[in-house]
Amino acid sequence: MTSTSPVRADILIVGAGLAGLYLALKLAPRRCTVISPAPLGTAASSAWAQGGLAAALHPSDSADNHARDTIAAGAGLVEPVIARLIAEDGPDRVRDLLELGVPFDRTPDGALALSLEAAHSHPRVARVAGDLAGKAIMQALVAAARASDHIEIIEGLKAVSLLQDDNHRIAGIVSRDVKTGEETPFTARETVLCAGGSGGLFRVTTNPRSSRGDAIAMVYECGGLIADPEFVQFHPTAIDVGRDPAPLATEALRGEGAILRDRSGRAFMRDYHAQGELAPRDEVARAIHAERLAGRGAFLDASSAVGAHFPEHFPTVYAYCQEFGIDPRTTPIPVAPAAHYHMGGVVSDIWGRTSLAGLSVCGECSSTGAHGANRLASNSLLEAVVFADRIARRLRDSELSDPSTSHGHTPEDLPENALIELRRMMDMHAGVSRDATGLTEFCDYLGETRDRFGPARAVVVSEMIARAALARQESRGGHFRRDFPDTLAPARSYVLREANGAPRVFTLPLGADTPPPER
Repeated sequence: MTSTSPVRADILIVGAGLAGLYLALKLAPRRCTVISPAPLGTAASSAWAQGGLAAALHPSDSADNHARDTIAAGAGLVEPVIARLIAEDGPDRVRDLLELGVPFDRTPDGALALSLEAAHSHPRVARVAGDLAGKAIMQALVAAARASDHIEIIEGLKAVSLLQDDNHRIAGIVSRDVKTGEETPFTARETVLCAGGSGGLFRVTTNPRSSRGDAIAMVYECGGLIADPEFVQFHPTAIDVGRDPAPLATEALRGEGAILRDRSGRAFMRDYHAQGELAPRDEVARAIHAERLAGRGAFLDASSAVGAHFPEHFPTVYAYCQEFGIDPRTTPIPVAPAAHYHMGGVVSDIWGRTSLAGLSVCGECSSTGAHGANRLASNSLLEAVVFADRIARRLRDSELSDPSTSHGHTPEDLPENALIELRRMMDMHAGVSRDATGLTEFCDYLGETRDRFGPARAVVVSEMIARAALARQESRGGHFRRDFPDTLAPARSYVLREANGAPRVFTLPLGADTPPPER
């Protein structure tokens, strides 16, 4: 059911996580509208972030150090100028959040308490009560947004497609009421997608199940450019208790000295990487995956590193463990890799603009060049606030065009039983370890599924990931090919939509100016 009367907005923000709400606040005094499918703070991955926000705030640290660590973690695909940009802006963005009331942890002398996480050369992660950073940041942003006169908040609406005018400019969205199913055109002078990632496509994920790459698919359907979809980061230490989504055992536990052990108590990480538990996430995830495949299991032992202090230092993890009968003060936590963060996404320039006029993008659905092939721990919240601030500065005083006559289409959702099978296949063939045989089988399956159910969004994004993974015949960062374990010269993957709707994948050397023209 579609309403014939469009709703109009000046600047429309799709998504109410950290990126969307911070952007809305930064746009003041310019009016904006934020839509969210659920009550604010309840459906965004941002609220589940446990580690915190990385910024070079310690006197012994610097933006140079932070940028260097970001580039090293990204396995050759981070854009150096973007790494430097987010590192330099980070401290100011943390100060913004402090002014909004985020209660970051403090040392006894009043300085920010900064923790060390994997692949960081210095302690630089600002956190809240050990593992409550995401929740605390979102609480502060939600309160500030609700109190701001320039922000209109509409809850219970989901964006289901982009509106595009005859000149291919994005002119808003088609929204769907999550309770009634009624669809309404929503026109805007500028649309900003802050709609999260795609972890829900995998059977084991730390993301909301609803995070299935919808923003990426909507841009792709309108002819927008997508980059590096094969690079999915698997968090090494999801708590392996059969819950969907899987609760997370924050990386800060390993920063505090927690040890990964097999079922017999053997500490195994030094067998895989010289940095042990503080190796890059992809290395730790593959080590845990290998131990589990070998039947030895994987467990995170924090009994010595944290012990009796668990309830106050890591209350979220402690509560999850207690819920499933585990006492992490004395008992190792069973862990498994889980789809956690999508490094690829909608291509963005340094001001958040996409390849489609009238459309900006921010947060996990974007591909800014900040994360490369393997995101540095706690850089996701940093990237979101840095780019939200830049988009706000660009749009706040801009003269934006009124949208002209526009049109959009809404594909059908994938039936639940087909979605369950797709998620299983994603884990099996496009997960922590991949090869040509499995990816080819999976691509054939996705083609058959598309023929049967149409271009459902879950199929579209899964096919981008799988085909880009098949085309990248090397191992790099979060993308590991058993049949191509070596690393080649750095190149980025790009995806465009063919006339028949199928994805076309091509690669360009890092730093190349433009993709080839469409056929």
